[in-house]
Amino acid sequence: MIEVLTMGRVGVDLYPEQTGVPLAEVRTFRKMLGGSATNVAVAAARLGRSAAVVTGVGDDPFGDYVRGALRSFGVGDAFVRTVEGHRTPLAFCELFPPDSFPILFYRERAPDLELPSFPPEVADAGVFWMTGTGLSAEPSRSTTLAALQARGRRAITVFDLDYRPGLWREPARPWYEEAASLATVLVGNREEWAVLGEAPAGVALVVVKLGPEGVRGATADEEATVPPVEVDVVNGLGAGDAFGGALCHALLAGWPLARVLAFANAAGALVASRLGCADAMPTAAEVEALCAA
Repeated sequence: MIEVLTMGRVGVDLYPEQTGVPLAEVRTFRKMLGGSATNVAVAAARLGRSAAVVTGVGDDPFGDYVRGALRSFGVGDAFVRTVEGHRTPLAFCELFPPDSFPILFYRERAPDLELPSFPPEVADAGVFWMTGTGLSAEPSRSTTLAALQARGRRAITVFDLDYRPGLWREPARPWYEEAASLATVLVGNREEWAVLGEAPAGVALVVVKLGPEGVRGATADEEATVPPVEVDVVNGLGAGDAFGGALCHALLAGWPLARVLAFANAAGALVASRLGCADAMPTAAEVEALCAA
């Protein structure tokens, strides 16, 4: 059984090696694996979980790079579809620490939105993780909702609100409401929660990422707030995905809510102190050391 199965965005990150300058003035870039759902799978694998991702790449050399990078991180690529005539998405960013990281997507006809079906492994995975971006266009939207329905709110089914307005051409709320009604865990920051509104009945865990104020989580029986972890921020773009992979790991471990949130929060802080996203995902020992500190 796959412990963590994610579904959604993939791409190649081309991040600047110079900080505090606009893209026009960047001299060199570092190529790394990226995309929110993909990063979450990598984060879970780095923590020792069996992980795979359901996504799509173009029939181009970057698609080959994605597959090789996934395998190097121990993430299964059997559910990565190659879409002919499409190009693997690219993402550039600017680095203005501690809190400004403008991102520029090249996602025209993104192959990860061209998913006509989902694997049967969705039903049995320990955690199934899907994202708001996967709801932004067809056929990915219908396939993602069908995967949630097949899952039937069993085990741990996570809806990462992951709202990026530039990728939407219609109101997102109706689709967010439908997906949330089929999930057991909802995760997002304040802006993403504003898109959804209230959590529907039947959700087992609600998580609100509060940025510099830490993170808050609530179940039907308890609520916990974890303060932020102080680090020297290099690039905040991968922190949420590190948080997600660590959240999957902690939920599978069955830890108490406060420990779940503290572990995920520390994982996010570690990645914020590093340049990359997938490449920067921490080990369990690194996260535990920061929690102890």
